[in-house]
Amino acid sequence: MKPFAAPVDDILFSLDAIAGAHRMPGWDGGLARDLADHFAGFAEAEIAPLDAPGDAQGCRLEQGRVRMPEGFAALYRRYAEQGWPGLTAPEEFGGQGMGAAMGAITSEIFSGACHSLQMVTGLVPGAIRTLLRFGTADQQARLIPPLAEGRWLSTMCLTEAGAGSDLSRIRCRASRDGDNWRITGEKIFISGGDQDLSDGILHLVLARTSAEGVKGLSLFLCRAARDDGSRNGITVTRIEQKLGLHASPTCQLAFDAAEAELLGEEGAGLRAMFTMMNHARLDVALQGVAHAARAHDIAASYAAGRVQGRGADGPVTLDAHADIRRMLDEMDALALGARAMAHLPLVMMEAAEPPEIVEFLTPVAKVFCSEVGIGAADTAIQVLGGYGYLREYGVEQTWRDARICAIYEGANGIHAAALASRGLRAGQGADAFAGLIRDIAEETASPSLARNLDDWCAARRRVESAADPGALAHDFMQATGLILFLALWARIGARAGAAPRPSDYARLAAMVPRRFGPDLAAAGARVAAGSSARG
Repeated sequence: MKPFAAPVDDILFSLDAIAGAHRMPGWDGGLARDLADHFAGFAEAEIAPLDAPGDAQGCRLEQGRVRMPEGFAALYRRYAEQGWPGLTAPEEFGGQGMGAAMGAITSEIFSGACHSLQMVTGLVPGAIRTLLRFGTADQQARLIPPLAEGRWLSTMCLTEAGAGSDLSRIRCRASRDGDNWRITGEKIFISGGDQDLSDGILHLVLARTSAEGVKGLSLFLCRAARDDGSRNGITVTRIEQKLGLHASPTCQLAFDAAEAELLGEEGAGLRAMFTMMNHARLDVALQGVAHAARAHDIAASYAAGRVQGRGADGPVTLDAHADIRRMLDEMDALALGARAMAHLPLVMMEAAEPPEIVEFLTPVAKVFCSEVGIGAADTAIQVLGGYGYLREYGVEQTWRDARICAIYEGANGIHAAALASRGLRAGQGADAFAGLIRDIAEETASPSLARNLDDWCAARRRVESAADPGALAHDFMQATGLILFLALWARIGARAGAAPRPSDYARLAAMVPRRFGPDLAAAGARVAAGSSARG
């Protein structure tokens, strides 16, 4: 297997030159470079070597507690000792106050090195963000420092059997107990629901406090252990046996009158939880990017070294064949363009730009980037042929691990349906998105992009006027992701001279409109055909 190599140069170019990180208050490109290089060295030397062994060994349940694969606990201690858990936490709570863009750099590298371990650690920044927005001063003072220091990890407990994406069906209940609360019920699919890495776990639990649908849901802080060290009323009843992410324990949890405290207002749990979920969705987008970049790296390395067939001057390597070059270029272009799609809303959010455009872009990035990760891993298997189907080369694990990204943090179909309904009804986000594409078309002097925008606007009108927007949602989401991808590649092409691989970037920028432009036209045509059929 090719050793993991963090794509630091590509990440920094995307953040600064394409997403415009210089617009963020306090952005320091030199500091970002130092941080990225430091974490990349740690990830390449210590995190990535445990990825395949952890996948093979998996997690196990012993006497009601989760045991992580060998070496993970020692690795996590080194991770915490270096201060990485508190990278984006405020300094007054023991963090480094670096901002979300810095967190995005390490998150992508971490996911490429070992998605399973990143999953267990990756909810801490969102938990801290949620505490900062909705927690009391006392809650912040008590609960943020152990998260920032790495003594605690965090979970997000939403899903229940029979209440996956329909949160109105949540049955887990919270009842008052003096000044605090008791939670009783079950949660499923809880990433890192238990583990032997950190001293403690802070569960953020969505539970019912009244019978009024989603308005009856509140968000609670529920520690795995009490102050005296005794276990709270939380039991791991099962570790799920999954297609991928074998070294990440996905748990079923039973809450038996577990002690908890309210976070934010009673009945406003969804509003509080979405703070954590929005962070998680951009994190999933970067997980997809990480898998796409890793898949391309493995496939390109293999194709450059595998002698296969003959050319005019004798034997040639696999990458001399046109179809292999096509697959490699598509993987590379998808990874680079998807990365910019994930970085753009992140930078806009940190630069305090209008929230409507951030809310519109976030689900588009989540859907497009997650599908890119799966598709690139699948293509890499094809490039390697029979060897791609073997564990030895690693791309089959990349595919297995990437597959979840289209399912969790909101299945992609749900995001598409929301974009075609609420996303267009609100209006301001869609208008801002059209303005963004128009600005990039003018900035890059791209008449083809301007024509693409006309087609997208026509598709938008058809969806807005449809009696059943959901029937057009998938194709409209595809069209929206593709036009953003094409726009960002127009910008990448205009700035390719400053890119890490100038000739590769320029060549891909010329290829992308030819290869993906027809896909956008086809998605728009499907929207038109679907609206006509239902007219």
